[in-house]
Amino acid sequence: MTSFGRRSLILSAAAVLVAAAGCSSTDASASITVPSPPAEEAALCRALDGELPDSVDGHDRDDPEPSSELTAGWGDAAIVLRCGVARPVGMSDPQGQGVEVDGVNWLLEERDDGPRFTTTYRETYVEVTLGSRYLHDIGPLTDLAGPVKKTVPATL
Repeated sequence: MTSFGRRSLILSAAAVLVAAAGCSSTDASASITVPSPPAEEAALCRALDGELPDSVDGHDRDDPEPSSELTAGWGDAAIVLRCGVARPVGMSDPQGQGVEVDGVNWLLEERDDGPRFTTTYRETYVEVTLGSRYLHDIGPLTDLAGPVKKTVPATL
């Protein structure tokens, strides 16, 4: 084989490896924006982080990047929690939808890529986004309501 032939073969093999790596499924965590709440709310979020379960709705914990006590994830970003988020605009909507799960009230925001829930009547806002497979399923909130109720006091 000529030098040119070997170089072409090596470059072809390298291109296949790069393409395969780019298309392969990994356990890499999602990247999200970390909230920046006031200090007293951040303390509540740190307490919540210490109480969060290792598994939610059968998915193992897989925290997003960058790593923070204010964020958590399960199931390769199928379920993502952010604590200390800003008050959602939807809370001012008189037509807003809410759900109650195990003593914790949540604002429901329906989105194309999956629902987003944000706690209401708590000393800091906790947001949970669910992947599209959860369009009509609030099951993951049952695993998260207890820790929220325990660490983020109600305001009413």
